[in-house]
Amino acid sequence: MRLLAPLLAALGLAAPAWAGDLSVVLTTAAGKPVPNAVVMVHPAGGVRAPRPTGGYRMVQKDMRFDPFVLIAPVGAEVAFPNLDPVRHHVYSFSPAKTFELKLYGRDETRHVRFDRPGVVGVGCNIHDDMSAFIRVVDTPFAARTGADGAALVQGLPAGVARVTVWHPHLKAPRGEIVREVMAPAAGAARVAVAGDLRSPRLRRGAY
Repeated sequence: MRLLAPLLAALGLAAPAWAGDLSVVLTTAAGKPVPNAVVMVHPAGGVRAPRPTGGYRMVQKDMRFDPFVLIAPVGAEVAFPNLDPVRHHVYSFSPAKTFELKLYGRDETRHVRFDRPGVVGVGCNIHDDMSAFIRVVDTPFAARTGADGAALVQGLPAGVARVTVWHPHLKAPRGEIVREVMAPAAGAARVAVAGDLRSPRLRRGAY
């Protein structure tokens, strides 16, 4: 086995890249779990831009957007199908992506490509209480917290990494909390993050 590393070097091959998982749990200061937060991990060695795989959807149903928070990699095309019996007018004024999908009805779908990382707030120009968010990410290591406030990011290269936790209502600059962590070479590490939420603002004009 001691000959393996010199042999790989002689052949111009890389040594095995060990990888582990990172479990990030977001709660309020009172310990209540926070769902719909996005966890993004950037290893110190850098990452390749994620490849969009398709299937990204933000559905209009029951007068709501589903999901409330969608993760999409840079370059992804997101579908906006309308499953409601009424027409919707979907739009965003966000710097990361400004778009407008003018009135369209039930069983119709529109598409938007997101080519810059950042936060995209989505609303309906007809129904003011409809709102959602798309977090466009530039790392393949991203996950959304569930009802238990936990998100599992898998297959991280071992070593130092920057963890960014974002939620649209998080009381923090840009809605983000950033931590530096050590990703394990194998198995899973756990990171606990606490932060309080503010009350949602009125959508109109906020994006």
